[in-house]
Amino acid sequence: MEGLTLVLAGAAGGALGGMGMGGGTLLIPLLTLLCGFSRHAAQAINLVVFLPMSAVSLFFHAKNGLLRAEYFFTVALPAAASATGVSFLAVAADAGLLKNVFGVFLIAVGAMQFIGAFTNKKDNALPVLVGKTDK
Repeated sequence: MEGLTLVLAGAAGGALGGMGMGGGTLLIPLLTLLCGFSRHAAQAINLVVFLPMSAVSLFFHAKNGLLRAEYFFTVALPAAASATGVSFLAVAADAGLLKNVFGVFLIAVGAMQFIGAFTNKKDNALPVLVGKTDK
């Protein structure tokens, strides 16, 4: 049963990741709650899973003309630098702290999505990072 749960968790995370919604947002809770992995192990698994998912997603976004190379240095490099620094902190952090931080993050994202559904505003950040815009 655990093998099937892992396959379904991976498929669900991949589906969200393919839509650009962050598969780890679903994969990490599924691995901890349903499969019994520790928070550290679930995050490590998510990082390994993220590599092929991001490569496939990057290919299709590039194929559809949705990438702008000039933003690589202003977005990707700072993201990589902060991920490196935070990774050192996460490894040393208590699993309970990671659980709480991730929970607060999920609540904040959920609240923003909920509020955004009713404010009817366009996502102004998106056209900055992609090649095609609706303007």
